Amino acid sequence: MSAADKAEIEAFQRDVIEPSMNALVILDFWAEWCGPCKQLTPVLEKVAKAYAGKGVVLAKVNVDESKFIASQFQIRSIPTVYALFQGRPVADLTQARTESQIGQILDQLLRQLPIHGADDQLHQDVAPLIEMGEQVLEAGEVERAVSIFTQLIDMAPEDPAVVAGLARALVAAGQPEEATAALDTLPADKAKDAGVQRARAAIALAAEAGPVGEIEALRAKVAAAPEDQEARYELAGALMASGDRDGAADVLLASIELDREWNDAAARKRLLTLFEATGLEDPWVAQQRRRLSAVLFG
Repeated sequence: MSAADKAEIEAFQRDVIEPSMNALVILDFWAEWCGPCKQLTPVLEKVAKAYAGKGVVLAKVNVDESKFIASQFQIRSIPTVYALFQGRPVADLTQARTESQIGQILDQLLRQLPIHGADDQLHQDVAPLIEMGEQVLEAGEVERAVSIFTQLIDMAPEDPAVVAGLARALVAAGQPEEATAALDTLPADKAKDAGVQRARAAIALAAEAGPVGEIEALRAKVAAAPEDQEARYELAGALMASGDRDGAADVLLASIELDREWNDAAARKRLLTLFEATGLEDPWVAQQRRRLSAVLFG
């Protein structure tokens, strides 16, 4: 083995193998004369930057300057792109040429591999404070919850759990527009988080909720005309605004039982939004889903 080959191996060990022990390395084989390589490079760099906090790094091998490494990987054409973890290829990314395609593969790999990026560590650091904020919000101490989550935003501005918690606290404080603005600060890949969707559902419910002061009048209206679906729908909105999710669910289920197709299935859609705003993992939601199934299929 020549001295040049040894130098290549040492550089590859330092720049690719060692980082891959704890991170997912996107390994790009390229050359200066390769037109498709020049088109792909900005895409890879953008994806690597977006996924840096998740434990993804980009490494590049010029096949003209690192012929020994290229031969070891049996590179026949370029660009050739692999994902490496702990020194071994775990995926061939060569056919993925767009940010979306590459991102989908990386997301799948990150779910399967024991990789913990800076984002994960930061979330672990703030997790106890997030839990405290959630407990305070659940206890009805809205202003204090807003204060806690606002402070957490300074620590972890792109943590979906932090931003979603702040948004739901702002909704509870009667500030849905501010809640929407908070959620809109998240990058696109984090905006799909289940907690973020829960917060958006809470905003949607707030927009639909009726005046709390009209609850008794609406109850009387429904009692006088049980077939009045509009009155039931308004009553459910007022009950949601007052925080009475049990009462709202009862009214919506009664409406569905009376006429499930009324107003393009509006009662069922609102009930499902209430489920999402509550949190699909909540035992209350499981209980209400069973009631809904009984109404629909009983």
